[in-house]
Amino acid sequence: MRRSGNGRSTSAGSRVFLAYAVASLVLVGLLGGLLVQGYREDAARQSEDQGRAQAQIIEEMAVAPALDGADLAAGLTTTQRQRLQEATDLAIFHGSVLSMRLRSFAGQVAFSDDGSTAGGIPVSAAAFRAAAAGRTDVAVVADSRRSSGLVIRVLQPVIVGASGQAVGVLELYLPYDAIAAHLRRQMYVTYWRLGSALAALYLVLALIAWSTSRSLRRYASRQEHEALHDALTGLPNRAAFRSRARDSVTADGPGGAVVLVDLNRFKEVNDTLGHHAGDELLKVVASRLSGAVGGTGTVARLGGDEFGLILPALPRDAVLELLETARGELVRETLLDGVALRIEASFGVALYPEHGTDVEELLQHADAAMYQGKRGTADIVLYDRDQVAHPAHWLMVQTELRHALERDELVLHYQPKVRLADDGISGLEALVRWQHPSRGLLSPAEFLPAAEQSGLIEPLTAWVLRRALDDQAGWTALGQQWPVAVNVSARNLEAPGFPRVVAALVAEHGTPSGRLLLEVTETALAGDAATAADAVVELTALGIGVSVDDFGIGFTSLSQLRSVPVAEVKIDRSFVTDLDTDAPNQAIVRSVIALAHGLGLRVTAEGVETPAVSAWLAEAGCDDAQGYLFARPTAWPHLLDLYLNPRGSGRHARAELDAVPVALPAEPDSLSTGGIR
Repeated sequence: MRRSGNGRSTSAGSRVFLAYAVASLVLVGLLGGLLVQGYREDAARQSEDQGRAQAQIIEEMAVAPALDGADLAAGLTTTQRQRLQEATDLAIFHGSVLSMRLRSFAGQVAFSDDGSTAGGIPVSAAAFRAAAAGRTDVAVVADSRRSSGLVIRVLQPVIVGASGQAVGVLELYLPYDAIAAHLRRQMYVTYWRLGSALAALYLVLALIAWSTSRSLRRYASRQEHEALHDALTGLPNRAAFRSRARDSVTADGPGGAVVLVDLNRFKEVNDTLGHHAGDELLKVVASRLSGAVGGTGTVARLGGDEFGLILPALPRDAVLELLETARGELVRETLLDGVALRIEASFGVALYPEHGTDVEELLQHADAAMYQGKRGTADIVLYDRDQVAHPAHWLMVQTELRHALERDELVLHYQPKVRLADDGISGLEALVRWQHPSRGLLSPAEFLPAAEQSGLIEPLTAWVLRRALDDQAGWTALGQQWPVAVNVSARNLEAPGFPRVVAALVAEHGTPSGRLLLEVTETALAGDAATAADAVVELTALGIGVSVDDFGIGFTSLSQLRSVPVAEVKIDRSFVTDLDTDAPNQAIVRSVIALAHGLGLRVTAEGVETPAVSAWLAEAGCDDAQGYLFARPTAWPHLLDLYLNPRGSGRHARAELDAVPVALPAEPDSLSTGGIR
């Protein structure tokens, strides 16, 4: 592709140079013609001036002195004629004068060198009339005595005496051959010099044209390269990537893959070490990806911390094997500004023609797979239309979700948190659902990612807070003082004034601030740590508790738990499942409980589904538990009815709660997508 572009640039540059050279030659030729014409005209004027000067000398030195007192109309005396003959014989003899006539204003020949009294230029001629009027007329004319050849004809007024009055016209014919030969020699030298100068000028112009066209070719090639390559890494850019992907997809062959690569937590590098370190990191990534792919495909930087790979003519297994190699190269430790870093990235893979034959479609599928990887634990995700949410689908969901907020189609279900010490309910967690008019009751996983990718997460969170506080006022009026927990997003914590918005809603409902708990995922706290910490501090100062949800799967450090005033940690369900038999998870959970209690925090375990796990947690000192063992998420009046009208006690009450009909399958409930890496 690059060679083709250079070929076009070279061809265009050659055409420019050829056009410039031809144009320069034409201009130089025209200039030379004009100069030659000018020199010829100058030579003709020079010969005429020479003839005029010679005629004036003859008239003043030879003719006028011999005509003292003569009247040409009356004719010359013998003495005057003899004087004229003597004065002009020598010039006639030596050939400096070819022919001479002295004529009256009426045209009569008063004297001629050959004695004839006829001939000469007619009186009516403009040249004769000009001479009769006192002006000298000079012209180069054909020699009437020869079939070829030129002579200088001069018509000169004859002035006699001190009066300055003309008495007649002197008609002279002077030789032109010597003058012409001299002019030819002079013109030859002039032509040679002029030709040399014009040739030198043309060579200079040609050199300028060649240099200019070469500079233009280089500039065009550089512009073309810059238009198709990233300035920082030197990799092909988005435009080149799309073009090459289009060529690969449309080419006949066994197929291949389009891959999108997005770095994880790249913003932390920029914020912590500075943008110069971020740029160096991007160069390292570009180098390692290029080294891993080698000559089997194309690596491009699409913008920011996103890269694209085109892997043509590779089967599925070979693509995945190569990407594993690339991932292994990326995670090798890198030293930036004295800080050791490990680069992690999410790979979204779309195969062609299996997942599409259009570049845009493949990019959408690869982007959806990459986003799925950021939400999950796998770094390399192959597109699966049954599991991956399509970005185009998100746009539709976002549009429908806006209408759902306006039409009040959302509902809240609640799941109790149970104190392991006495089986009492310590609070309810609000979990949002969407009662879609055509698709039925939708779980958070089907619309929260789309909300998180747009500005809808903020009005959605506000709706959940308001509705949860409304519901809490309802069960409080019936005598239950249960606190309510609401999940919030990382984008909520980063929004300016979010703590004040929450405080205003609490005040509006007259709810004691201590009965509201906000749950944020551990990864949300790790995203923009400073902003999140400031928000948590402000919320805590207002009396609103903050809980760290999904603890153990993110990147919260011990120093963060020590410095950020959270009230609770919730151990992620991945550590709780089969906890009674899984020794490694038992060690982790015991450590988390001890750590949290050491910092004065409560500990809640999520995903408790068996009595054995519940018993183990109680023995380990865990404070609260949530899970299907106690109750599935449901509308709060159902929970209240079972609580106020129990048909059993202890585990029997839990079984009754578990028997509440719920249409939703088991799935993690969270308003926040802060856990997306």
